[in-house]
Amino acid sequence: MRRADIKDFFKAGHLGTLISAFLYFDVSFMVWVMIGSLGVYISEDFSLSPAQKGLVVAVPILAGSLLRIPLGIASDYFGPKKTGSVGILLTLFPLLAGWLGGNSLEELFLVGCMLGVAGASFAVALPMVSRWYPPEYQGLAIGIAGAGNSGTVLASFFAPRLAEHMGWHGVFAIAVVPVLLTLALFLFLAKESPRQPSPQSLVHYLRVLKEPDTWWFNLFYMVTFGGFVGLASFLAIFFHDQYGLSRVMAGNFAALCVFAGSFVRPIGGLLADRFGGVKCLLALYGVVASFMFFVGQLPPLPWATVSLFLGMGALGMGNGAVFQLVPQRFQKEIGVVTGVVGAAGGLGGFFLPSLLGLFKDLTGSYGTGFIAFSMVASCCVGLLAYVHRDWRRHWAREEMGVSL
Repeated sequence: MRRADIKDFFKAGHLGTLISAFLYFDVSFMVWVMIGSLGVYISEDFSLSPAQKGLVVAVPILAGSLLRIPLGIASDYFGPKKTGSVGILLTLFPLLAGWLGGNSLEELFLVGCMLGVAGASFAVALPMVSRWYPPEYQGLAIGIAGAGNSGTVLASFFAPRLAEHMGWHGVFAIAVVPVLLTLALFLFLAKESPRQPSPQSLVHYLRVLKEPDTWWFNLFYMVTFGGFVGLASFLAIFFHDQYGLSRVMAGNFAALCVFAGSFVRPIGGLLADRFGGVKCLLALYGVVASFMFFVGQLPPLPWATVSLFLGMGALGMGNGAVFQLVPQRFQKEIGVVTGVVGAAGGLGGFFLPSLLGLFKDLTGSYGTGFIAFSMVASCCVGLLAYVHRDWRRHWAREEMGVSL
């Protein structure tokens, strides 16, 4: 991006809101995947099977995906700043429960369900930023806010190290501090957009469910974001079980791979702004399919790490590309649509670790699950090539400022 473009970008929106949305999303994501980052410690405490490991780390993702719809509606109705402030406050409850409780598998599932409110932050942070920026900067602006999924890197890197010294319950207590700091900054920096629409009825918000494009975006985001967050939650367990890495070292390798998917999301949005979201997605799905198929062969650790690093990078860029397209199609309903599409992405993140664990139990190999994920990504190439013709006819035209 040229220097002049960067200046225009910062002039076009509200920097304080962009920063606060990123921080809110980042810390919330760190909390959301904390059980996955501590999965090796938790599974040893409870002697979990591979299928149970997958389910334990997937429960917060499922809860977060379901809560994204009501938080997306609340973001449109009450405004994202009010909704986000309440969401951050509610995030404190599962942290306290994980610190003081979580002593049985049933209690741990309850903590995971409550952690869903942190994952639902997606449906608040992205609409808050989207309404501040014009169409030509949607990919970059939402990509920067969406790079808050880098919180998964923080969880993967720091949670195992802290757990070595204070136990996994203590990590939940430490996480209270950044959540409180984020709340203070969010209240100070965030500002509602003048484009915030007036409140509507629930029936009005749910009309987007009748739109076929909503379901196409659901599918495409289920693969990109679902793949990213599902692997982010499960990779520490995979590296520990498959390659015999220590608990801390497995977290290091997981953090490295998650890093790739987190920080390239703005690049995906920027490239989609320049070259078109569909063109970028077609290439990225092909990249994901190739690398995940290779990982499915369970190669030596260095090759598996490189492939997962590049595959996660492609998934992260794919997240940015999908949400370059979504606000072009649904600007007025961006809050609820973000919630719905984000929920679909979260569901993908729930199914992936669950299936990886299940396939491990059924076939004795994690490779089967990675190969299945590769096949799904390959199918998306054909489906996207099919649907984009209809998009060109109905809403994605150059005179509307939309590039495919």
